[in-house]
Amino acid sequence: MTSAIEQQTELQDLAHKLRIHSVNMTTASKSGHPTSCSSMAEIMSVLFYRVMKYSVAEPKHPSNDRFILSKGHAAPILYAAWAEAGLFPASDLMNLRKIDSDLEGHPTPRLNFIDVATGSLGQGLSVACGMAYAGKHFDKASYRTYCLMGDGESMEGNIWEALNFAGFYKLNNLCAIIDVNRLGQSDPAPLQHDMETYKKRLESFGFHAIVVDGHDILELCKAFDEAESVLDKPTCLIAKTFKGKYFPDIENLMNWHGKALGDKTASVVEHVEALMKNPAVKPSFIAPPTMDAPDVNISGVALSDPPAYNLGDKLATRQAYGTALAKIAKNNPNVVALDGDMKNSTFSQEMLKVDKNRYIECFICEQNMLGVGIGVACRDRSVAFASTFAAFLTRGFDNLRMGVISQTNLNVVGSHCGVSIGEDGPSQMALEDIAMFRSLPGCTVFYPSDAVSTERATELAANTRGICFIRVSRPATPVIYSNQEQFTIGKAKIVRKSDSDQVLVVAAGITLAETMKAADMLAAKGINIRVMDPFTIKPLDITAVQDNAAACGGRIITVEDHYPEGGIGDAVLDAVSSNRNMIVRKLAVNAVPRSGPPAELLEMFGISANNIVKAVNDVIKL
Repeated sequence: MTSAIEQQTELQDLAHKLRIHSVNMTTASKSGHPTSCSSMAEIMSVLFYRVMKYSVAEPKHPSNDRFILSKGHAAPILYAAWAEAGLFPASDLMNLRKIDSDLEGHPTPRLNFIDVATGSLGQGLSVACGMAYAGKHFDKASYRTYCLMGDGESMEGNIWEALNFAGFYKLNNLCAIIDVNRLGQSDPAPLQHDMETYKKRLESFGFHAIVVDGHDILELCKAFDEAESVLDKPTCLIAKTFKGKYFPDIENLMNWHGKALGDKTASVVEHVEALMKNPAVKPSFIAPPTMDAPDVNISGVALSDPPAYNLGDKLATRQAYGTALAKIAKNNPNVVALDGDMKNSTFSQEMLKVDKNRYIECFICEQNMLGVGIGVACRDRSVAFASTFAAFLTRGFDNLRMGVISQTNLNVVGSHCGVSIGEDGPSQMALEDIAMFRSLPGCTVFYPSDAVSTERATELAANTRGICFIRVSRPATPVIYSNQEQFTIGKAKIVRKSDSDQVLVVAAGITLAETMKAADMLAAKGINIRVMDPFTIKPLDITAVQDNAAACGGRIITVEDHYPEGGIGDAVLDAVSSNRNMIVRKLAVNAVPRSGPPAELLEMFGISANNIVKAVNDVIKL
């Protein structure tokens, strides 16, 4: 059996070996962050070869401890840690950053040992919070979650939203680590090595804070043991380290961030090798996981009951979302809801009637809410729906952008979209959200127009991989579909047509209701229009747009409660861009709006029934 001293020596040698790998990898790729790796080498060695319990053969086994490298630029040492654990040959490390290698500059789930992409700093802790929350409250399992951050990124607001969340929910199965190596990219980090201030800040957020020498193996072992014994709060190790530790003429000096060592490589490697007792060291023992994570099945999510509405009844689609959420939650114990203190507006509060333990209140911290959602959905542990006013999702866009790279399956619901919310004014009006979500690769964008289609959109989103966005409205709109109507992603509905239609009008939500009014007004004058409900804006039903536009003489009008850039109009333009003899007239909110009654705002900003009638009369003259 390995003695304590022998284990300490082994872990120190492994830390040095990880340093050497990081130097050689980045030198081979002529880029990377070897000094940022070196400051955390002892932390990684202790975590991977003493503290964490996991299966090397199954890196994403549900019972494994989780590790998130929030300071993603230090990817080389993470790759080296897995290689030394035996997951893949260490020789593969020399493929770092090559175009045909998945060992990219920052970690992505193209690698089977990476849960989420990191590198846009400040987001890892939110994801770790989601993982820890799932482990404690849903899986009720033994696995712990570790998240390593840099000191520079610890200034990000997203981090402090996550710290607040973890402290509030007393996530004792979460251990955060801050690598306080003092130096940023172009300047020292704000607190440099003021460890006491770090400690006070963490404690004020409800953490058990431990200041530790991040290069002392024994101190680190004791600190991680202490963290595991804390039962009433999360722990944060605040590790005092030095950037480029053990690199002669580089350690603790500015202007080495993000630079391979070049012609200094040989001397640095020689120096670090001389510090090792056993250059051929390998981990002697990696603790297996406690196999107590339950089996989870997130497939086949369905409404417990079909929609039950009367044609012509008026109901806000946001309310229908709440009804649908409760229905799918009744049928599947792994459906969970998150909200940002808007549950009585988004109707996510309906989850509380089904199972209050599957509702996560994230408070007014939208960035963190999205990160936590990504975390609880990781490893397919849950089907997560995160909701708030759609306007407030803009501040979390980077979390969504990274979520795409992370291959997440988060469902996002944005309510109170457009000028139709009325008197609350422009700060509350989502007018960019369709453009934002359309820009995300692989994202499915639902824009249901009535209660029936909203329930089915929610059901479809629950079963669709990738990020899904459901845009729901504040005002009540008429039910236009029968309860038996079937919906498919990428398939539009023609809700009004004749053999003499002169214009195709594509609209959704409140503007579909306005279009139906306009159709009646026009019909009274002998003018027929065809009305399309796209249902999904991405993917758009391109064939339906093209075929129905052709049947209407190539004339198309789009109407949307959204700014003109990136919304329904642009999606339709894309669909017909290679078709001859087609014109598109876009009706959209063309200026920054103001407070006022919804109907008057629709009129003022050009998307009311009257405006649609005028546009049709103009277009048919062309």
